[in-house]
Amino acid sequence: MSEFELLHFQSVTFTGQSAGARLIVLGAVHGNETCGTQAIRRVIAEIESGQLGIVAGSVTFVPVTNPLAYVRHQRMGDRNLNRNLVPTATPVEFEDRIANWLCPLLAQHDALLDLHSFHTQGEPFIMLGPQDNDGTLEPFARAAEETALALSLGVHRFVDGWLDTYAAGVARRLAAGAPAREADVHYGVGTTEYMRAQGGIALTLECGQHDDPAAPEVAYRAIHNALAHLRLAAAPVPAPVTDAEALRLYRVVDRAHAGDAFARAWSSFDRVHAGEVIGTRHDGTQVVAESDSHVVFPNPKAQPEQEWFYLARSSARV
Repeated sequence: MSEFELLHFQSVTFTGQSAGARLIVLGAVHGNETCGTQAIRRVIAEIESGQLGIVAGSVTFVPVTNPLAYVRHQRMGDRNLNRNLVPTATPVEFEDRIANWLCPLLAQHDALLDLHSFHTQGEPFIMLGPQDNDGTLEPFARAAEETALALSLGVHRFVDGWLDTYAAGVARRLAAGAPAREADVHYGVGTTEYMRAQGGIALTLECGQHDDPAAPEVAYRAIHNALAHLRLAAAPVPAPVTDAEALRLYRVVDRAHAGDAFARAWSSFDRVHAGEVIGTRHDGTQVVAESDSHVVFPNPKAQPEQEWFYLARSSARV
C-alpha cells in the first residue's frame, strides 16, 4: 500500500440540545502548523470530561486536516491544501482526496475558524473576507457577522484583501507565462473562500510563529471565544476588542529564482518606507517598496514562481 492509503480523515462533532449555529474548527491544514491541533485536542478533552458543555448548535473539530503533511512534519503533502480547494471526480494529488472529504463537511456548517501559524516572528492576526459585494470574484453578504466574530477572538490585528490581491498576482503570472495552475485565480481559493462560497462566514487565525509556545494558547482562547460568541457554550459573550489595527493587502511579490534573497530577516508586519530595499533578485535587481507599507507573509524558503511576500497598507475596515 502507498503511504497515503494508510492515512485517514478524522472529525469530532458535539451537538447541543437546542438549535444554534454550526461551527467547524480546523487544525493543521498545513502539516507544520500544529498550534491549532494542540488547542483543538485540549478543547475536545474539556468537552469529553464535562469541563466544557456545548449547549446549543454544534461544533465540529478537525484536529489534523492534512494528515500526509502532518506525518511528514512539513507544510504540504503533494501540494498546498489551502489553494485550489474544490472537489474533483479525478483526484490525483493527496490534497485532492482531502478536498473530496473536506469540502462537503465545510458545506454542512455556518461558520469556520481555521487555525494557522506563520514562518517568521510576529504577532497573531486574523484574515478577514471581503466586504459585502455582488462582484464576480468573491461575492459576499455577511461581512458584519464575520467581522463581529473576528473581533471576539481576542486578537487585535486584522488583514483583508487576500483574494483580489492574489488575482492581481495571477494577472502578472499570466503575462509572464507562468504554469497554468499558478496563473489561475481559482488556485487562490482555500478553506475560507470555499466556505463563503457555500454561504457561510469564515476566518483564518494566524496564531503566531510556528514554534512560538504562545501560539497554541492564542488558538485555544479563540476557540473558547468563538463558542461563547456564537452561543454554543454557556459562557459569557466576549467583549469585542477595541484597539484593533486593520491592514489591507495590495500587492503580492513572487520569488522568481532560488537566488532571490531578502535584504534582511523580515517578520510579518514589519514596516518599510517608500524606496526601501526589501530584497534582491538573483541578477542583482533590487525589489523596493513603492510606498510606506507593511511586509506580510515573508517566506525566505518560497519556491520559484510562488508567493515570496505581500505588502499591506493601513485600512479603516474595523
